[in-house]
Amino acid sequence: MFALGKLILIIGIFIIVIGLLMMVGHHIPFLGKLPGDIHIEKKNFHLYFPLTTSILISLILSILFYIIRKR
Repeated sequence: MFALGKLILIIGIFIIVIGLLMMVGHHIPFLGKLPGDIHIEKKNFHLYFPLTTSILISLILSILFYIIRKR
């Protein structure tokens, strides 16, 4: 039962961090404008695919989860 409580606490902290990042994400100037982010704009078509930003966020989360699991 202790492990379940710890898991719920970690998930709650993770959700809070995600919420804070969503609130202040537009204040981070380089997020979404990195080299490698695909941005195509035509007459009636607009495509934005943040490839490099997604890879960077995935790398940061992987390192964070590795550190959490190591404890």
